Amino acid sequence: MNKTNNLLEKLIASNNLYTRYMSILSLSDLPVFLIDTNGDILFEFIPSPHFCTYICQKSIGQVCSDYRCRLKPNVEDRFVCRHGLENILYPIMVQDEILGYVAGVQSYLQGNEYQKLMINVQSLEEAKGPELEFIAKSISSLKTVESNKIQIHEQLCGHIAKNISLDLSQSISHANLDVRLSIEREILEKKINDLEAKNMSLMVNPHFLFNTLNCIARIAYFEHSQTEELIYCLSDLLRYNLKQDNQLHTIGAEIDNMTKYLYIQKVRFKNRLVYDTDIPENIKSYRIPNMVIQPIVENAVIHGITPKRDGGKISIYAEIYKNEIVISIMDNGNGFPKDFLQNTQQLENKSGLGFWNTDKRLKQYYGEQYGLKIVKSDYSGSTVTITIPTQPIGRLTP
Repeated sequence: MNKTNNLLEKLIASNNLYTRYMSILSLSDLPVFLIDTNGDILFEFIPSPHFCTYICQKSIGQVCSDYRCRLKPNVEDRFVCRHGLENILYPIMVQDEILGYVAGVQSYLQGNEYQKLMINVQSLEEAKGPELEFIAKSISSLKTVESNKIQIHEQLCGHIAKNISLDLSQSISHANLDVRLSIEREILEKKINDLEAKNMSLMVNPHFLFNTLNCIARIAYFEHSQTEELIYCLSDLLRYNLKQDNQLHTIGAEIDNMTKYLYIQKVRFKNRLVYDTDIPENIKSYRIPNMVIQPIVENAVIHGITPKRDGGKISIYAEIYKNEIVISIMDNGNGFPKDFLQNTQQLENKSGLGFWNTDKRLKQYYGEQYGLKIVKSDYSGSTVTITIPTQPIGRLTP
């Protein structure tokens, strides 16, 4: 085994690469994979389409000839393969030597998807052996993406390549690789968690703002009594959401923010939504990271109550149990989908609910024994709990 395989495979074996880059990988659904200088695929972050894997590649586990002929340059490369698919290569450099590449995209640029029709399916069947139907389905499933999405994907691949290069450089020059990687990973994950929290708010707010403004416009057309209160609630809610995510807020402030959110949704859904809160006064002064209750309540409204014809009820209550504060969000909606419960991390990337990102934030603050838990989920509804300690962790003391 050569030096390239040794270093890259040791890195793959000693680090859960997908988990490490999961947060930024969620920004794109285009293929990303790690290859060595021989073109062998060492690790797939996001798998290649069937057309590339089973039809274009000479053998499973090795890139096609269009990739192999471009594995020599010392700079990143973007090219179009013989079938018209966009592709990129980012070298993994250590001490001016290329040890491998981060590659991907394998999709059509918008406006060039007509090249699907130019692929000679008959010749592919004769050359490769797969049935004509399988080849046709593989071609039809190839993605078409906009230019700006490819640019984002390029930045993502470049970031991963640079970080892997840094990891390998440190493994060569430092004996304490494990300690350094652990510290860097913790810092990077904390930054990513903070960015995820901000990104989550940005994803939620436009849709919620659009629906709320439509609701206000309808009310303003027919009456004037609720319009002013709705505008004030929306203003307070958005102002609260813009506060810095690394600050601790009182549970009372978080609940007050949620009450405004639920009031606006109540105006929108009328009798289809009922809600109540029961937070003892002695709990309201405890502090909690900003915006950890909203994703759970919003999930209950959108995915629990909204699909039901007659609507439903959401309850938020809290209690102190031993040395822990347990905040419960309960609804009588339809419950979480089974596939969400069985494969939460994968679905998090697709659904954008922010549920497990919130759990990670709480664990970052308080430790692995705290966070979110789905204690009940069936056709009678769901109950999700948020558990935090009553005593502040040292670095979190306000």
